[in-house]
Amino acid sequence: MEKVRVRFAPSPTGPLHIGGVRTALYNYLFAKQNHGACILRIEDTDRHRFVEGAEEYITESFKWLGITFDEGVHLGGKFAPYKQSERKEIYQQYIQQLIESGWAYYAFDTAEELEAKRKEYESEKKNFQYDMTTRYGMTNSLSLSEEEVKSRMDMPYVVRFKMPEDREIVIQDLIRGEVRILSNLLDDKVLYKSDGLPTYHLANIVDDHLMEITHVIRGEEWLPSAPLHVMLYEAFGWQAPQFAHLPLLLKPDGNGKLSKRDGDRLGFPVFPLDWQNPETGEFSKGYRENGYLPEAVLNFLALLGWNPGTTEELLSMDELIALFSIKRISKSDAKFDIEKARWFNHQYIQKKDNHELALIFEKMLVALSIQVALPKIEQAVALVKERLHLLTDFPEQSLFLFVTPEEYDTQVVKKKWKEDTPIHLTEIQKIITNITPFDKTVAHDAVMNYITSNELNTGQIMNCLRLSLVGAAKGPDLFEIVGFLGKEESCNRISRAITLLS
Repeated sequence: MEKVRVRFAPSPTGPLHIGGVRTALYNYLFAKQNHGACILRIEDTDRHRFVEGAEEYITESFKWLGITFDEGVHLGGKFAPYKQSERKEIYQQYIQQLIESGWAYYAFDTAEELEAKRKEYESEKKNFQYDMTTRYGMTNSLSLSEEEVKSRMDMPYVVRFKMPEDREIVIQDLIRGEVRILSNLLDDKVLYKSDGLPTYHLANIVDDHLMEITHVIRGEEWLPSAPLHVMLYEAFGWQAPQFAHLPLLLKPDGNGKLSKRDGDRLGFPVFPLDWQNPETGEFSKGYRENGYLPEAVLNFLALLGWNPGTTEELLSMDELIALFSIKRISKSDAKFDIEKARWFNHQYIQKKDNHELALIFEKMLVALSIQVALPKIEQAVALVKERLHLLTDFPEQSLFLFVTPEEYDTQVVKKKWKEDTPIHLTEIQKIITNITPFDKTVAHDAVMNYITSNELNTGQIMNCLRLSLVGAAKGPDLFEIVGFLGKEESCNRISRAITLLS
C-alpha cells in the first residue's frame, strides 16, 4: 500500500476559519493514524484577495493548536516550494501540455465582451455560461484561425479547460459514495489567468500530483469543483487521489454556513486567534484570547460531524488518532454549539495541573498590576478551578482573594444586612482572632457554634460574612476563603465592611 499523504491548503485571504481548522484536524488525524504525512501548502494564486499577515496568522494558529505538519511552508520538504506563488514556472509547462493535447484553449474575450454576452442572455431570460454550446461563438483559439491566434498572443488572454461533451463524470467519495454528473452541465473553467498565474483548479491538481497526495479531504463547498478536477486528472493521464468532502459547520440555529457575522452577533469566536484586518482595522475575537485551551477546541471540533464510535466525549489527541475513521464522518452538516465548546473547555481546565494553570493566571494578575507568589496562585486555582469555563474567568472568580473589596453588592446589602449585623460580625471577628494556631476548620466550627448558640439565621449571618470578605454573594466555600486570606486579612476585611456598611 502506498504511503498516505494528505494536505491542508488554505488561502491567505484572511484569518483561518474554525471550519478550516476542523478540515486540517481531520487531515492530520487521518495521516497520523495511517503513519502517513500531513502537508501545509499555501494556495495564494488569487493575488487580488491576498491579505498581509494572513499566512503568518495561519501558521501561528496551528502552532497554538498543536497540529504539527510533516512538510510545508516554514518547514520545507522534498517537494518544496509549498507556496503556489513560488511555483509559477512549474504550472506553465502543464498548461502548455493541456493546450497541445487539446484539453485546453486560449480565450481572448475581454471583460466588456463577456459582460455584453451576459446581458444579451439576460434579455432573453437565460443565464450565460462559457461552455460547449457557446465556446465557438466566442473569441478563442477554437473559433479563430491559427494566424489570428498568433496575432493575439501579445494581448491579455486566459486559458480555459475544454470540457468534453456527453460524458458522465463519476466521483468516488469516501463520505458520500458515488457522485455522478453530466459534463454537458459544466462550463469551461479558466485554468490560467491573464496575470500569468494559474487558478486554484490547475494549481491544486498539479501540486497534489507532484506532491504525491493520496487523499484529498476537504470541505463540501469543493464538491461542485470535483468533476472538473477528475477530468483534469484524466487529461493529464494521472491517477486521481481519493476524495472525501466534509459536511459543513452550520450556524447554531442550523440555517446556513457558520460565518464571522454569526460569531459577532452571538458573541463567540469563529477564528482560532484574535485577528485585526490590516486594511480595514476590523477586529475579530479568537479562541486563544477568549480563554480556551487548544486541546479543548480540537476535541470539540473533532466531534462536530464525526462519531468516534464510543460514548466517551473527552478524547486526547492520541485517542482521536486511534479512533478516527472517515467512514464515521457524517454526510449531514453539523450545527455549531458554543455552549458545548464551553463545556469541553471547562472539562479540560479541570484536568489541567494547578501549577500549569497558575503560570497562565500569573500573567493575568501581572497585567492587573497584582504581584503574587506562584504557590499562592496555585492555592487560588485549587479554590476556584471548578467554577472556570474559560481561562479568562479566573480574574472575575478570584480577584477578591488578592484584593480587598472596594464595593459591596447593593442587592445583598439590602436583603441580608440587618441592624444587628455589625454586632454579630464583631463577635465573629473576635472568635477568628482568638483561634491560635489559626485553622479554618476550627474557625468554621467556632462560628457555627456562635450562630447556633444565639439562635441566629445561619444564611443571613454567613451571607454577610461572605459579603465582608468577598464584596458579593459569590465564591467557593466560605471558610476556604477564610483559610486562604488568613486570620489578619479576614479580620481586617470584616472591620472594613462594618465601618463602611453600618
